[in-house]
Amino acid sequence: MAASPLPPLPPPVPISEPAPLSEGSRLIDTFIAPSKTFTDLRRNASWWAPYLIISVAALAFFGVVGQKIGFRRVAENQVQASPKASARMDQLPPDQRDLALDRQAKGTQYFTYAYPAVILLFNLVISAVLFATFKFAAGASVAFKTAFAIVMYAGLPGVLRLLLAILSVAAGANPESFSLDNPVATNPGYFISAADAPVLHGLASALDIFLIWTLILTAIGFTCVSKVKRGAAFGIVFGWWALLTLGGTAIGAAFR
Repeated sequence: MAASPLPPLPPPVPISEPAPLSEGSRLIDTFIAPSKTFTDLRRNASWWAPYLIISVAALAFFGVVGQKIGFRRVAENQVQASPKASARMDQLPPDQRDLALDRQAKGTQYFTYAYPAVILLFNLVISAVLFATFKFAAGASVAFKTAFAIVMYAGLPGVLRLLLAILSVAAGANPESFSLDNPVATNPGYFISAADAPVLHGLASALDIFLIWTLILTAIGFTCVSKVKRGAAFGIVFGWWALLTLGGTAIGAAFR
């Protein structure tokens, strides 16, 4: 008896890809639905939009600082925050001390003009470190340009910190206690003297709510574009943060 023919198999159900996001949607979703933004980076790893926004916010902040605080005052505060630098300045005659402060103020001001390039270089280094770690330690299959885009988009919470700093300075922040490195009270280090307790100040400053937000977004980003589990991604990102915080704090304390 002949076997009855098998019924034809149903056609495969096509897997629906998420709709591509516009640049505006990616920027907004970074804050409210980050998985959508980072998943879309697999389609298009463009990074110019967050880079431009961060750069403009940073330049606006430095412009307000120059108007309301003054880079001479910034330089004086930087010297006072370092006992070694303060001691060296105190040994100089008054005219040479003024000249040294003027030079430091101009150097700081010129540095702010070049800050967009600093952002680009810094994020390239961070991206390279994370790319290599995820690729070789976690076996992630991710392109470097995608890793770079993740770092750029993850840095967007820093814009909110800059906006808070702009509002604080514009509203009349105390010039004598102003710190260019830590301009607004978004971390415990803001309330700790860098001159009196440099190690504690450095460690506490790393507990910035916007920095932690950025780290969380970075881990989510690498999870979305690779097969790395979320726990491993968070371990890598926060592991590097802890290592750099400890190393940077130790070096900073040694030179203060």
